[in-house]
Amino acid sequence: MSFTTEERGRPNTAEYRVFFKDSAGKHISPFHDIPIYASEEENIFHAVVEVPRWTNAKIEIATKEPLNPLKQDIKKGNLRYVANVFPHKGYIWNYGAIPQTWEDPNHQDSDTGCCGDNDPIDICDIGNKVCSRGEVIKVKVLGTLALIDEGETDWKVIVINTD
Repeated sequence: MSFTTEERGRPNTAEYRVFFKDSAGKHISPFHDIPIYASEEENIFHAVVEVPRWTNAKIEIATKEPLNPLKQDIKKGNLRYVANVFPHKGYIWNYGAIPQTWEDPNHQDSDTGCCGDNDPIDICDIGNKVCSRGEVIKVKVLGTLALIDEGETDWKVIVINTD
């Protein structure tokens, strides 16, 4: 199973989008159409890279747009960027999401006491490879962290790329 991407607009603008296509060239949703498992028998998951390692534009799956392309997050009218932590620029890992997952804003987590953030579940790929924005990777789960962000539970799944 292979996927390609199609960029529209200029990066670092509110109009920028990354659309996904399947192996037949048909537009698909990275949120709904990419299987959660790359190999269920081996417990290997798919992950969509939103923010590649060493980049800082805060890109996310647009869950409210048709076909759910990637887009740059906007908060209070401004494009969002990940803070640089010297000597590094951007994230020190590939950051993304597991397709076909969702943190329910109506479900209160028993450990955090907070509801979900209404987004797909996030991943931090700590492997060596620097991925591309929109790349669909196969990952092995190493562990999880539950964060509370603005009063919402925001799970981070720590993974390693199996490629």
